[in-house]
Amino acid sequence: MSVAVMLFTSDLRLHDQPALHAALRGADAVVPLFVLDRDIREAGGGAPNRRAFLADCLVSLNAGLRERGGRLIIRTGNVIEQVCRVVDESGARAVHIAAGVSAYAMRREARLRIALKPLRCALHVHDGVVTALPPGRVAPADGDHFAEFSPYFRSWEAAGLRETIAAPDVVEVPELAGHPLPRRAAVTGLSPGLAMGGEVEGRRRLSAWLADESGGMSMYEDGRGELSADATSRLSPHLHFGTLSATELVQRSRDKGGPGAASFVRQLAWRDFHHQVLAARPAAAHADYRTRGDKWRSDEKEIEAWKEGRTGCPIVDAAMRQLLHEGWTHHRGRLLAAGYLTKTLYVDWRIGARHFLELLADGDLASNQLNWQSAAGTGTGPRPDRVLSASAQAKRFDPRGEYVRRWVPELAPLAGPAVHEPWKLDGLERARLDYPDPLVDESEGRARFERARGLYVSQDG
Repeated sequence: MSVAVMLFTSDLRLHDQPALHAALRGADAVVPLFVLDRDIREAGGGAPNRRAFLADCLVSLNAGLRERGGRLIIRTGNVIEQVCRVVDESGARAVHIAAGVSAYAMRREARLRIALKPLRCALHVHDGVVTALPPGRVAPADGDHFAEFSPYFRSWEAAGLRETIAAPDVVEVPELAGHPLPRRAAVTGLSPGLAMGGEVEGRRRLSAWLADESGGMSMYEDGRGELSADATSRLSPHLHFGTLSATELVQRSRDKGGPGAASFVRQLAWRDFHHQVLAARPAAAHADYRTRGDKWRSDEKEIEAWKEGRTGCPIVDAAMRQLLHEGWTHHRGRLLAAGYLTKTLYVDWRIGARHFLELLADGDLASNQLNWQSAAGTGTGPRPDRVLSASAQAKRFDPRGEYVRRWVPELAPLAGPAVHEPWKLDGLERARLDYPDPLVDESEGRARFERARGLYVSQDG
């Protein structure tokens, strides 16, 4: 009996799973393997929210495999050592894995290939599993990746996507020992409002969002920016863990049609864009993509106030408190919180990016780091010195103040848009709110940033 190993990483699903499909096609039996990677945990990948979400995903994956006659094999430790042990124990002659874009994923693939060679076992790396379009599928004539989104998006749309693949009917798994599945209940330090993970939950959310004609994707174009409407899909954690296929999301969105679908597909293309940047420039996970010569400030009290949602800037505090409570926050809130830290407080983007990765269930290295670089003006964006006015943005995207009142209850007594500018109240009224004064005046922060960069800074609402 021929055996192959399917090493799951960021692709924890059975539907539209090209790597698993190839493994099943090439062998009589397959070992569905997930390694609780000690190296990732020690490098900071053990954030409680993601560990809990991952546990949900593995439980769901195992249940799906059992419905098809198989089961998920869990091992713990160094991924290279554990894969080699499973190959030796099962007699496998092939290992299948989805291609990754981080420096760690690339090292993992290279080390696996070397380690498997003496075992006479081939490594098959599959593109187009984690993203809709594989990094490198489209590239400019004069380079290895696109550094601007608009030309990338034109090429991305013209390239076309592969066909989706149905979930397998049967998965035959050889007898092999494994470790117990991790469970959410065993993880401490979770955000209390953390959503559930897993393929079943991801597909349920997607179907409900597509079917909702009074909201959902139908209203995505008009409502995605408004903070209080919460009109986003909330599918990003499922994309990060691969419980949903980006390719399937693009295809089902296009099938639905309409401006909301087109807008959502564009966001999926942004995700692919960031992955192709990181695949070509892995150092961008920790180094400026385009350095601006910044000499960042480091005020620990201000940084802690930002993390806790106590900056005195209501819209930023609301976004940060939502992040603490849910392990997720609205994309507009992320943008404003990141811009405030990097361009108002003038704090290194890496500090903010690290904090987001510690809390976000959808803490994707490519999207998180490169969006932070964009906010800081060190990334691929065409306007590196653009400064968004948090108060102006708040009035535009939370016009009735509902989002701020939801997450900053101290300000709930204030009516309408007044909630965005509590510093304009007299001293007694402000004292009654038990809400801090701003860490810095917006204009003062903007001027400080201008001096630091040595240029005139544009302010946008």
